[in-house]
Amino acid sequence: MAEHAEESKVEGLVEKIKEELHDSSSSDSDHEKSEPSSSSVKAKIFRLFGREQPVHKVLGGGKPADVFLWRNKKASAVVLGGATAIWVLFELMEYHLLTLVCHGLILSLAILFLYSNATTFIHKSPPRIPEVSIPEDLTVDIARSLRYEINRAIAVLREIALGRDLKQFLGVIAGLWLLSVVGGCCNFITLFYIVFVLLHTVPFVYEKYDDKIDAFAEKAMIEIKKQYAVFDAKVLSKIPKGPLKNKKQN
Repeated sequence: MAEHAEESKVEGLVEKIKEELHDSSSSDSDHEKSEPSSSSVKAKIFRLFGREQPVHKVLGGGKPADVFLWRNKKASAVVLGGATAIWVLFELMEYHLLTLVCHGLILSLAILFLYSNATTFIHKSPPRIPEVSIPEDLTVDIARSLRYEINRAIAVLREIALGRDLKQFLGVIAGLWLLSVVGGCCNFITLFYIVFVLLHTVPFVYEKYDDKIDAFAEKAMIEIKKQYAVFDAKVLSKIPKGPLKNKKQN
């Protein structure tokens, strides 16, 4: 009888999940019925991560989004080619960052020095080397952005540590574990290069085939929530939580 009750509970949760995914738009207010039918059809389409805007706007818009989505093919090719060259230098050729910086400075100074002295023999004015300085406003803006992102990450970690959302806690633990496994297989430079390549491929492919990917993601989310409902009914619901409430009442 107990197993039959658990199975019925799981089936009820699964049905509820399906209704939330497919019929979320039908529970809106009545004024949406007067809108065109095309907008109501779009509202019913499942979007990955709850996306409501185009991929270009989700990535922030502007030139960075154009580079990631290959709107400017020359800039995207140059950026990706530069990242590939850096990865080849540091990973395959085992070059070091300090060595590369020193060699680059030596080459630049040598070229400028020779060209400046050669102008006396060819009767030309020496090249004017521009003065370079970092503006204070740019530095302050970068520091404020880093401070905001670090504080937001700390706040998220605090909320997770408080144990208010078990699903979020398990997701973060699984993500960190997966990241540790990937980090054990390759070093930081290779991992950074893989992420950089994914940023230049995944958004482009998703924007091109978003309907097919969203349909597959909808099925995957239903299956994941179904398995989580089974796990919650058989494991998480059996974890005792009563003693803390009794102590507070006493």
